Amino acid sequence: MLRLASATGWWLITHPDHARLAGAFAEHWGNEQFSSPVPRRQVLLGISTHDDGWAVRDAEPQITKAGLPSAFSVELVGKYSAFEEIDLADYLAVRERAVAVVAAEDPYAALLVSLHTYNLLTERADRSTIASAQLPLLDAFLERQRLLQQHLHTSIATDNKLTPYEIAWPRIQQHFRLLQATDNLSLLSCVDYRHPATLLHPLPLTNGGQQEIMVKYVGERHFQLSPYPFAQPKLQFTLPARHVQGKSFASAKDLQDQFQAAAITSLYVTVSC
Repeated sequence: MLRLASATGWWLITHPDHARLAGAFAEHWGNEQFSSPVPRRQVLLGISTHDDGWAVRDAEPQITKAGLPSAFSVELVGKYSAFEEIDLADYLAVRERAVAVVAAEDPYAALLVSLHTYNLLTERADRSTIASAQLPLLDAFLERQRLLQQHLHTSIATDNKLTPYEIAWPRIQQHFRLLQATDNLSLLSCVDYRHPATLLHPLPLTNGGQQEIMVKYVGERHFQLSPYPFAQPKLQFTLPARHVQGKSFASAKDLQDQFQAAAITSLYVTVSC
């Protein structure tokens, strides 16, 4: 779950809907300066479904020790340090399921999701917020992901519908970085992040180079990107969300009852040059 504060409570956005927004960004990605993803179907599939493993958990949102909706929030942008608030075994099971759900449909897409998961829990995670007794659990999970990545790459290497260029590791790394970039832009959008940011990695250009993209907040869920990676100078996207009243909740059931009764509302996200 992702949460966005309102005057009277919270907008709650599910992980799958956040991933669909990332996929919508990726669908429009590419112009004279920035390269569009190829193979297109597999890359868009991986990006738009990279958090589908969260669907069951998000249907019954939980609360933190402080009674807040347990969710990614504006305070966590740029870091991954909320492990005190979650059960690590449950969390890793969700992450593993997220990769497995995509792997059942397409190994190329699943490889991108696994690379994203691995990066999230190595380069971006704060291990100091994980109890030392649980670190072997995390490390075993990471080793399984590493071995799965080798298996998935072997599988796509035998797919005669893919070119050698498309299955080469440098190209896969570019697509992994696109997943990271569109995922991050979606996270910024979902929490209405109001500070300067980047899309994490330098991204491939049509001339063969790479370029980092800066993100500037210009209004409610409206972001200016520089340099600009989309074909249209301004794009607007819809983001499904549900509103719950109250800043904190006495129990998870109180939150769940409100969440399940709430109507799905479309919030708008805008990107421009």
